[in-house]
Amino acid sequence: MTIDRVVYIVAGFFVLLSLALGAPASPIFQSEYWLFFTAFVGFNLFQSGFTKFCPLALILKKAGCCN
Repeated sequence: MTIDRVVYIVAGFFVLLSLALGAPASPIFQSEYWLFFTAFVGFNLFQSGFTKFCPLALILKKAGCCN
């Protein structure tokens, strides 16, 4: 599996999880502050599209878990 695919999978999971934890209508609601994490992940995806710099990709490369 490529690093890009892992980044998309992890980002999608974090967005869905943080929305579930931050949306008041959710059965696993914790706090609205989880929505800041959703914005953080979205901003990282947005900026990596322009700069090609992704912190998770660097971590995955150093860990050697993806090619």
